[in-house]
Amino acid sequence: MIKKELQKRILSSIILIPVSFFFIIQGSLTFIFFLSLIFLVTSLEWFRMTKNKEILRIFGLFFLFFSFFSTIYLRQYIGLNFFLFLIIICIFTDTGGYIFGKIFKGPRLTKISPKKTYSGAIGSFLSSLIFGLIYIKYFGKKSEIFLEIDPLLIILLIIFVSLVSQIGDLIISYFKRKARLKDTGKILPGHGGFLDRIDGVIFVMPITYLCILPILINKLDFIK
Repeated sequence: MIKKELQKRILSSIILIPVSFFFIIQGSLTFIFFLSLIFLVTSLEWFRMTKNKEILRIFGLFFLFFSFFSTIYLRQYIGLNFFLFLIIICIFTDTGGYIFGKIFKGPRLTKISPKKTYSGAIGSFLSSLIFGLIYIKYFGKKSEIFLEIDPLLIILLIIFVSLVSQIGDLIISYFKRKARLKDTGKILPGHGGFLDRIDGVIFVMPITYLCILPILINKLDFIK
């Protein structure tokens, strides 16, 4: 059963990741159209999770709207390279946590999500750090942000973004648990719903917009 789910997860990722990167790289109205579709699907998934909880529904909808606004702003005005950097960290936070958790198992991280383990959390940090630094090594020269920021600050940035992504994952897991749902949807074989896949991203983008971006702008004194 686990092997079959893993196969579905890999096959879905082979399709989902290139398609997502295509729209991200295209940018402009193409990217906004892509995000609008995802916003619609995630909103429907959120409504399904929050039956008879109107205030929570409305709050979640506003949060999703702000999250997608932050995503569009970061992609359109801060630049492709930094945006891809954030996405890479989120992807490998999720991937590292999944692989390390499956291999090393160990004690559970929290009761909110029984599948989350300490080994998975460590794997998330290590994986995101390794691939984040690899990305900077090969693509960092194309972005003023990476050229001007101290290497130690970049490492701290990767760790912080990975932490936010993991917290986002746990928050969505909490609401799934409260709604007694295994997945937020069934649109992505092996993954569940879109909220299952972008739970970290929808928290990373607004936090970057509100907390990280002002620091970078103040330090570099620029906005692309």
